[in-house]
Amino acid sequence: MTTQITKGIKISVHTNFEGTFFKNYKMHYAFGYTITIENQSKDVVQLTSRHWRIYDSLNEMETLDGEGVIGKKPVINPGESHTYNSGCLLTSPIGAMRGHYNMFNFDSKEKFRVYIPTFKFSAPFALN
Repeated sequence: MTTQITKGIKISVHTNFEGTFFKNYKMHYAFGYTITIENQSKDVVQLTSRHWRIYDSLNEMETLDGEGVIGKKPVINPGESHTYNSGCLLTSPIGAMRGHYNMFNFDSKEKFRVYIPTFKFSAPFALN
């Protein structure tokens, strides 16, 4: 598990290899990840959007931006957390992701970033 804390918001990431399959005559490697966003601050916050950098060892880095996470913009009270599952397709058995969440603090009315630590993907058979 990978973790990082920014301004009292703790991000924890757990990854797993889901399997391989062919898509458009190419082998793809499916990875899943579970992210827990824990509010260790004393303020109420909301996740408004996300920014990802996806690294595939056989491709260019891909940048992805979007609203919320999996269709939600969770409000997280102090001492509470929000957990969600998502996934990533790569064309190689090794890669990584990192990024940030754009957040809003309801108490200070401040917008801020929470950094997501780099987490790695590796198919078990690719490790030696």
